[in-house]
Amino acid sequence: MKVTVDTNVLIRGVVRDDTKQARAADKVLKQASLIAVSLPCLCEFVWVLRRVYGFDAATIAVAMRALLDTANVVMNRPAIEAGLALLAAGGDFADGVMAYEGAWLGGDTLVSFDKKAIALLKKQGQAVQLLS
Repeated sequence: MKVTVDTNVLIRGVVRDDTKQARAADKVLKQASLIAVSLPCLCEFVWVLRRVYGFDAATIAVAMRALLDTANVVMNRPAIEAGLALLAAGGDFADGVMAYEGAWLGGDTLVSFDKKAIALLKKQGQAVQLLS
């Protein structure tokens, strides 16, 4: 079976705070021939691990890299790497993903009211504009 996972399945597999759901997640993930993980799922995954469970950026990066290294998992690797780079720089994973995907879609400049994201992305050499 080829599956697309919802964020809660990944969370149960990592956090294991509900034994029954963790076993169900493990079972489907082990049996799947392909596990598709969308960008919105991963943005939500990072947000939940940080805000709900208090994981730090390094621990989240380890979990994300474990997913990337799983043979049957399919993700947008370049977008994930962009998100992880911004996360490692002290920013939000989702901002890195949005900047990458926007450029991939043809955007020249990321515009935002988020001063921190703009500063971090600018340090990475990306074209950005802070709106006021």
